[in-house]
Amino acid sequence: MVYQTSPLPPSSFSSSSSSSFNFTSMPTTMNNNNNITTYERKRNMASSSINNKTSCYSGSCCCNSSNGGVTKQVEELVLQITNPLLRPHAILELRQMRNICFGCFAPWLWYSFGTIAALLQEIVSVYPALLSAKLTPEASNQACNAVSLLQSVAAHPDTRLLFLNAHIPLYLYPFLYTTCNSKPFEYLRLTSLGVIGALVKENDADAVSFLLKTEMVPLCFRSMEVGGQLSKNVATYIFERILQADIGLEYIFARADRFAAVGRILQDMVTSLAVVEKPPSSLLKHIICCYLRLSEDQRACEVLRKSLPYTLGDGTFSSCLHEDPTTKRKLQQLINNVSESNKMTAAQAGGLDHMVANQARVL
Repeated sequence: MVYQTSPLPPSSFSSSSSSSFNFTSMPTTMNNNNNITTYERKRNMASSSINNKTSCYSGSCCCNSSNGGVTKQVEELVLQITNPLLRPHAILELRQMRNICFGCFAPWLWYSFGTIAALLQEIVSVYPALLSAKLTPEASNQACNAVSLLQSVAAHPDTRLLFLNAHIPLYLYPFLYTTCNSKPFEYLRLTSLGVIGALVKENDADAVSFLLKTEMVPLCFRSMEVGGQLSKNVATYIFERILQADIGLEYIFARADRFAAVGRILQDMVTSLAVVEKPPSSLLKHIICCYLRLSEDQRACEVLRKSLPYTLGDGTFSSCLHEDPTTKRKLQQLINNVSESNKMTAAQAGGLDHMVANQARVL
């Protein structure tokens, strides 16, 4: 059963709204007042905005390089995004360059005229294919390239809050709402989760608050249930980061059905990993961290005492965690938290005590 979530973004986000976007190639008519082209004027305006509002956070950024060729290339490609004919190539090239110019890359995207709107146009153009489940690899790749540029904006400290205030993550929610597991859908799901992961990576309270208010948690649950291995990993990481915030933990405990959904999904994931010959250690790590955070609450311990998967304490994952002492300690702490939450009779605690004893031998 898939956890119920909120409906898709408003109709204004649908593909029909793309007709309101009217991007034409940049004119090159000479301006009589300053004798420069419109194209050059936009570049100068964007450069001025970046210089006034941002600073470079990377010492290896192209902004600090004595060779300004890379910087100029980024500028030209960013401006080409507003030209529909040049956009696909420009987005692809910028995706490959985003790690080279982290310090200036996101501000260039955000402050350049029409760039974000053009990227959103690429994203909403694939919405109709989500309903028909006929998303082609080419359309998926093109949308993924645009989404990956938004990830840079979400990760940069100068643009993250602006990104949230503009509610741009909502444009990615339809990709997380799907349940199709074909590669085109999975790539879109994974790339969209990457943007959300960039928002929560720095423990940003504003980001967590935004995700809770816009019902991102149910979409995390959906990806944790139906996504591929990488999507499950990123979605569980996002949920873990949300739980680390006090408001995230309060959100889960605010309603019984939310906590029940968390317990069911985490239990199902552990059960599925237990039958895999080589379960992914990163996914198991995130699951254990989620359980550990939940176990800090007395109410959760009461439930976990009965529902915590037995395989977490019987040595099933000992080989998987052999080279990860930090996660092994967290697992032991989880079992201790659950077993020590209340005094239990020997009969009541028998199963859990056996888990603790087994886990002590494994560790």
